[in-house]
Amino acid sequence: MKELLLFATLTLLCPQGNYASLILLGPEYPVLEGDYVTLQCLSDTESNMTDVHVEKFSKHLQKWFRVEPYGLFRRCFYYDLDISREPGRLELTIPSIQSFMEGPYRCVSDDAAFPYNSSLPLTVPVHYMRDISVSRLGVSSYSRYFSPMQDLRVRVGEDVEVDCSVSASQDPEYTWRKDAEDWLVLSSKLKLKKVRVEDSGSYTCTAQHPAVSALSKSRTISITVLSEDAPWYDSTQGRLVLMTSAAGVVVLLLIVSVSVCLCRRASAKNSKGPIDDHSQKKPIYTASVESLASTTGDKQPLV
Repeated sequence: MKELLLFATLTLLCPQGNYASLILLGPEYPVLEGDYVTLQCLSDTESNMTDVHVEKFSKHLQKWFRVEPYGLFRRCFYYDLDISREPGRLELTIPSIQSFMEGPYRCVSDDAAFPYNSSLPLTVPVHYMRDISVSRLGVSSYSRYFSPMQDLRVRVGEDVEVDCSVSASQDPEYTWRKDAEDWLVLSSKLKLKKVRVEDSGSYTCTAQHPAVSALSKSRTISITVLSEDAPWYDSTQGRLVLMTSAAGVVVLLLIVSVSVCLCRRASAKNSKGPIDDHSQKKPIYTASVESLASTTGDKQPLV
């Protein structure tokens, strides 16, 4: 029914004549990353669709590329697709659509019977949500990369600020909650001022996609509040400093060892060995075991 209404509207708006027009239709439901998607290019006449193809616009190169199962576009973007044709219809199927495949797309005809040889562009919004990342704010930036946030150990009286972030097709809605508690924080940041021992527990961050209810991610961390007399290296920050310091010492020792080895090799190469003068020969006497048999009987040394 929707296709008939679109064709009727297109017929009224376009000039009358023996001309064919193209229209591109996509899915009417929210498309998630990995879904099976079909795009239909329709003609208002039962025309031959051999000269009709689909193009995709590249936002990076700012140009249209022809989409074919064995064309340049597939070799460049590495995804499977299939194109089927029948009178008045062309179908492009993408078995597993990804976020970078959302388009825009258009139908283009090389036939002169299509004065409006291109359909209106169609964009297929692809919704997605990646895994949640949790990091502590207000400390050195390298803690995000060297200390995965699973168990956060802090000292009594410290200020704790934890940030929850996720990559998604639209900005998600964040909430923080503590297990066995009935309060919620409607923010991506959890702030605890001058923590006490009672603040220890499990905290869960939830990210909800605003357009697709099925897209939701959660991440739980444990916060442990240490007593004032706890050693400094028991905290998460102290352990991180201890590990990075140990790694730095190991690297420094390795550099010193290599430098000493290279210096010794250079010193040994420059030192001179004993003089070996091959021009001076040791005399050999006839009575010695090193002499050769002689028939003259002289006792002069043989040089």
